[in-house]
Amino acid sequence: MEYVQERIATLHEFGGTAGRDGDLARAAADAVAETAVVVPMTAREHENPAAERVLSELESLDPAPAAVFVPVRADAAEIGPFRDWLESFALPIRVLWCNAPRVDALLTDAGLDGEFGKGRDVWLALGPAADAGEYVVVHDADARSYEAGHVPRLLAPLTMDYAFSKGYYARVEDGRLYGRLFRLFYAPLVRALADRHDAPILDYLRAFRYPLAGEFAVTAALARRLRAPRAWGLEVGTLGDAFDTAGVDGSAQVDLGRHEHDHRAVAGETGLEGMSREVAGELLRVVEERGVDPDYETLRERYLAAGDRLIERYRADAAFNGLAYDPAAERDQLARYAGSIAPPDPDRRLPPWTDAPVTPEAIVSATLAVRNA
Repeated sequence: MEYVQERIATLHEFGGTAGRDGDLARAAADAVAETAVVVPMTAREHENPAAERVLSELESLDPAPAAVFVPVRADAAEIGPFRDWLESFALPIRVLWCNAPRVDALLTDAGLDGEFGKGRDVWLALGPAADAGEYVVVHDADARSYEAGHVPRLLAPLTMDYAFSKGYYARVEDGRLYGRLFRLFYAPLVRALADRHDAPILDYLRAFRYPLAGEFAVTAALARRLRAPRAWGLEVGTLGDAFDTAGVDGSAQVDLGRHEHDHRAVAGETGLEGMSREVAGELLRVVEERGVDPDYETLRERYLAAGDRLIERYRADAAFNGLAYDPAAERDQLARYAGSIAPPDPDRRLPPWTDAPVTPEAIVSATLAVRNA
């Protein structure tokens, strides 16, 4: 049985049942009533079985969450049926149409226009969610194995005065290893940086078992202080702000078992290759802001060397567990991701809600105005 503690507090699933009935479990269950859950979606999640499972599982929570915010990115012709479907669930659903014309106009007037993606969508919900509950839990909508118990499990550390709680889980499906962007990009890149730099931020980033997981919980106060990258760098950017605000002693990670996700192709802007550019930019911004000065002339080479060593370990682990494994395909991914390693672009993060030039109420009103138009 594995019970290793990392640089941050690590809460394991040991397989017993006593902890589910103890004082902490009851406190975490009670905290659900004071929690706003955020589940970002795009048009592809409309009536998708994985998204339907997430919402159906949330229906079973007792007590129910204070609110369930669903920031949705969809075309004008899609948002009506999408909203109707979401509101058919017995949940306190609050739909935010992220690309509604009035929302876009509001952000443009506030000087917050620009590129969009998952990070921007989640940011739109964080402000209203922090006003709706004492805690905020964020979940992706593509986990086919999602369980309602993930919400109180993520909340448990917050009831013990931690400010930030990150989920981690195994990505082993169909007899093979997944979690490719973490295994083959994030992990070797952070190792390559840590080999040259002795910096607390790198120790913190290395402590998380699945740092690219979309599942996390924060206090409302911390939710208001997150500076969200606009696209796929959200998870890494959140770690940077959590390091500054919660710190090592205020952060925890929670075992959520095994997840089965929808999978992306590797190549192309919509695949993992494109996502790696967003993750790289935000990861390197996070470490630069906290005192690390990467040697970009050698970083790609050192990343490739670190990745190659990890591939040999993944190969051994896969063989030990009887999993299919293709080292050549994994090295092809390394080569694709290496092209993403470059100094970060100018900072286009959205501001923390504590400093935002718009209010959560204005965002919600702009969304509601769409329905009433």
